[in-house]
Amino acid sequence: MAVQFENEVLMPVGEVTLDGELQIPPNALGMVLFAHGSGSSRFSPRNQFVARMLREAGLGTLLFDLLTREEEMIDSFTRHLRFDIALLCERLVAATHWMETVEAARGLRVGYFGSSTGGGAALMAAAKLGETVGAVVSRGGRPDLASAWLPKVQSPTLLIVGELDNMVISLNRQAMSRMTCPTELRLIPDATHLFEEPGALEAVAREAASWFHAHLSAKTRA
Repeated sequence: MAVQFENEVLMPVGEVTLDGELQIPPNALGMVLFAHGSGSSRFSPRNQFVARMLREAGLGTLLFDLLTREEEMIDSFTRHLRFDIALLCERLVAATHWMETVEAARGLRVGYFGSSTGGGAALMAAAKLGETVGAVVSRGGRPDLASAWLPKVQSPTLLIVGELDNMVISLNRQAMSRMTCPTELRLIPDATHLFEEPGALEAVAREAASWFHAHLSAKTRA
């Protein structure tokens, strides 16, 4: 699908500035903000692949770095920031508020696509922002990292996990038992944690697109 609006963006978040990639197709049905997993960035090939398929399905996408370049360098040694869910959540909330200033996205409802630790950050941010977030999709996510916030999530949430990713399946099922919003768990057949098996990531993208279509397009802001 052709892209109506495409831009590399800089988002001020407190005392730092985050790099992002914003793409919006014509007549977009909603906007999906990506929260990448631990040790990753906006260039994550898996998230880039899913984002491309979401745009083909008529959804705008914002992929951005949750950490600055300096923070990424520090984290490559300490590995502590990637698990600082409160910090990652703060960055996602700020990006959501920043989206409200983008003229090309005006009137589009926001959804979150979180991967791994980014899934935890997405759920915490959704809990804090309430009805502002129309839907959440978590791919191989760690909702347990947002445990205290799970009962407060209002956004319809789709948890996608590989059928062979037993530990993460267990963590997601435990999380579901604490959530009161509409929540579904989808297992991708024969897939492991990174969905590297043939057709697995395509299945993730199709499930995500369907979920966002159902919960974002019917709630477009005036």
